Amino acid sequence: MDYTAEKKESENNNANNPENAHQTLDSSAQLASALDSNSKETEERQTRELKAGLHPLKHKFVFWYTRRTPGVRNQSSYEDNIKKIVEFSTVEGFWVCYCHLARPASLPSPTDLHLFKEGIRPLWEDSANCNGGKWIIRFKKVVSGRFWEDLVLALVGDQLDYGDNICGAVLSIRFNEDILSVWNRNASDHQAVMALRDSIKRHLKLPHNYVMEYKPHDASLRDNSSYRNTWLRG
Repeated sequence: MDYTAEKKESENNNANNPENAHQTLDSSAQLASALDSNSKETEERQTRELKAGLHPLKHKFVFWYTRRTPGVRNQSSYEDNIKKIVEFSTVEGFWVCYCHLARPASLPSPTDLHLFKEGIRPLWEDSANCNGGKWIIRFKKVVSGRFWEDLVLALVGDQLDYGDNICGAVLSIRFNEDILSVWNRNASDHQAVMALRDSIKRHLKLPHNYVMEYKPHDASLRDNSSYRNTWLRG
């Protein structure tokens, strides 16, 4: 399936519809206002943390945990199973949290461990995620823990390109493999999507034989699946 062609067709349809264009402008204005408010709150938080002798992160993060029933995926059941573990906003706070988290090898299957920016729930339907998608990488269980840790450090340290477009990351523990995914806000921004792919490859030092796949969240909502029917991007 040609992901780029489908997105362009959708964008053209929206552009030719005045009502859709008006809604897009309203959404953009609301987003700009929210980002401005968040920026002020972030600056105030970072100032407080610096005065306390701590090392503030650019973003505040939350770890979430999901232990769900195999084969069951609907919005209410999935949302009910998502449990907030801990939040942090400083380097010191991160290491306190991370050192006490269970390692991937010790987690049962199927389990999801989520790391998302504060204010964003790890749900396709969340307002920050609904227009976005995710890059997906599948790993053998013996190596997934190392790659997950490298991804967490890159995310927390704001090392990935187009960092403001990133919502969070997920480690999905499955029976025969583990799956890492990085969620972004805008699946239609082809440049940002592909730059994120390249940045993930670079920071994780992925071997050439690893294939990365991309899937928009609206496609996941249509087929009720996180990792099936993806668009390959190499």
